[in-house]
Amino acid sequence: MVSLPPRSIRICADRGGTFCDGYSSSYPDPENPNHRKEIVVKLLSQDPENYRDAPTEGIRRILEMITGTTLARGEVLKTDKIGFLRRWPTNALLERKGEKHALLITKGFKDLLVIGNQSRPKIFDLNIRRAPPLYSAVVEVDERVTLVGFTSDPNAAEHAVQFDDSGNVIRSYGGVGWEETDEQLGPIVKGLSGEAVRILRKPEIVRKDLKRLYDEGYRGLAICFVHSYTFPDHELIVGALAREIGFTQISMSSQLLPMIKMVPRGVSSTADAYLTPILRSYLDGFFDGFDEQLRNGGPDKPRVEFMASDGGLLDLGNFSGLKSILSGPAGGVVGYALTSWDPKRRIPIIGLDVGGTSTDVSRYDGRFEVVYETTTAGIPIQSPQLDINTVAAGGGSRLAFRNGLFTAGPESAGAVPGPACYRRGGPLAVTDANLLLGRLLPAYFPKIFGKNENEGLDIEASKRAFEAVAAEINANSDKQLSLDEITYGFIKVANETMCRPIRSLTEAKGYALSKHVLASFGGAGGQHATEIARLLGIGRILIHRHSSILSAYGLALADRAFELQEPSSETWSDASAPRLKLRLDKLSSEVGNALAQQGFTGSRVRFERFLNMRFDGTDTALMVLQEGGDDMNAFGDRFRQAYKAEFGFILDEKDIIIDDIKVRGIGKTFDTLGASVFEEVQGLDTRPVDPNKHEGLHRVYFETKGRVDTPLYLLEGLAVGEVIRGPAMIIDNTQTIVLDPASEAVVTSKHLFITLI
Repeated sequence: MVSLPPRSIRICADRGGTFCDGYSSSYPDPENPNHRKEIVVKLLSQDPENYRDAPTEGIRRILEMITGTTLARGEVLKTDKIGFLRRWPTNALLERKGEKHALLITKGFKDLLVIGNQSRPKIFDLNIRRAPPLYSAVVEVDERVTLVGFTSDPNAAEHAVQFDDSGNVIRSYGGVGWEETDEQLGPIVKGLSGEAVRILRKPEIVRKDLKRLYDEGYRGLAICFVHSYTFPDHELIVGALAREIGFTQISMSSQLLPMIKMVPRGVSSTADAYLTPILRSYLDGFFDGFDEQLRNGGPDKPRVEFMASDGGLLDLGNFSGLKSILSGPAGGVVGYALTSWDPKRRIPIIGLDVGGTSTDVSRYDGRFEVVYETTTAGIPIQSPQLDINTVAAGGGSRLAFRNGLFTAGPESAGAVPGPACYRRGGPLAVTDANLLLGRLLPAYFPKIFGKNENEGLDIEASKRAFEAVAAEINANSDKQLSLDEITYGFIKVANETMCRPIRSLTEAKGYALSKHVLASFGGAGGQHATEIARLLGIGRILIHRHSSILSAYGLALADRAFELQEPSSETWSDASAPRLKLRLDKLSSEVGNALAQQGFTGSRVRFERFLNMRFDGTDTALMVLQEGGDDMNAFGDRFRQAYKAEFGFILDEKDIIIDDIKVRGIGKTFDTLGASVFEEVQGLDTRPVDPNKHEGLHRVYFETKGRVDTPLYLLEGLAVGEVIRGPAMIIDNTQTIVLDPASEAVVTSKHLFITLI
């Protein structure tokens, strides 16, 4: 048994569609006291015959390896040695496995979220199938507020309501049609955005409706009222009453994301009410596998942190279903961004995450690209998320010959039954193709299959399945193809499918692919990286030593994040800039205090300040980051540049409107990762790899060469500075990297730096 200091073990778990990855570092490393000992585990995401929850099982295995003690499955795990545990939860939205809840909405807007935003993603489809709403019941609440004044009034500024410093009205609206007194129409108050809000009707007869919903078994509510982004009082009143009655999940749109646009704000609140109870229930089950220290938390207890969709870490108190929607892929983005970026050379990076079920692609050019409105599983969500494009093509994508065409996906074999080679009678998948082509070797693949989790891949099962498909293909073709040609044909289809979202993310936005580096990761990334880079015209590839578990490794590198946002209705001008600066300063102070309570102060905290800006008369706002210190004037120029890049023109004659102000605080969780891989390669004394290091030759199929004797190298046996010329295979315990005949890789301390030649 190894003796370790308290809180010396750090564990990160990433549960994908096929595999669950675990990464841990513990201090000190018994073999090197000045370093942390790293441990990597990989297991199936679902294996009900052997364990109930994959992340818990992965953590159990890590603790066994570190402590040297046997821990029985099902035993409550002690956490006295754990410093932090980071993970992301299962995604119930994609699987439509959320909680029943009701929507409370302003009277007259009952069908608003069903009508939606009227977007037509498939405009020529003759059979439109709209995703059903997430809520199970809707109740109209007799409340109403309105904004005073009209944007179409040519003298709107002259006629506007005026307030004193305390928010009291000192002059009512003076435009046409407002001769009635405030007493007749209702009182005017100052909204959070600075706009004048007239209260036409306060919420009435709500208790009866809430009691009826409660008696019908509802315990969750989503609340979305008109203009609640600037006047949240009515939502807060109804929310407090619902809590008093006994509702346990109350998702108020004004508290989740106080932004204009009622449809995405309302749908986001229903998504939160749909997901959060399931998330909490799942986490309760997860915590049951550990002692009470993990659940209770505290300054001297292990920290449990979760990856949010925008790439920041959140504690349990700030985490919610709405913030978890794309939290899994976000870990991988953080991982490749922080390990691949060179701040001096500033070469943009394409992230290619080839997993078992899907491929996620993203782009990094020094800062994370965040989008604020997305559609996930047919649901329009308004919440900050990393800009990640996903395509249903991965190692588990099912292969078929349909209507004379080779197809790869979108259906997935998943973890159960998995591809044919997983020994569960599964369908033909991309993994089977790589196995049959020699790009995966059973002897070096994790032996986690079979009843006792100790068997390797079954290449004979893959071969039988491909022979059946080959017979069908050749029976319908004039040209007789070999089994290798047919198998590789499916790989080509999968590769092209993976390239499409990359082109959409770069060329469709005016970026030249040839000026990028490809950072490939995910369990299947190494088998496809060189061919995908060649298809895209990218000449350099980075593959991290932990690339197969980079989403878990990214969790270890991620920063703690906390942000606050407020609505605004200012027109951008020299006069409004000081007021906006005061509001940004106030939010920065509040964000800094929140991070200080979480243990982040001084140089470990940095702030990002944003204005959400749009041209007057348009409805598309862009979140603009403040650059150049405290210079507020830079916002206007930066907005025009961003608008020109996004749309190809600017509207110089239009005023610029500020819809929101936002401050994001980032608490750094590590000091430095050292020199970038580009710096390291530049200073390396490179030399050809020692030919005696290969572990034998294996017959691997390549399109231009056919079957070729290909040397196999073990990654841990390669020295920094050695150069491997393709064709070659480089393998460690969790990944297989294939170099095609026209490529070479330089071994660095943390990467393989691959160049296409």
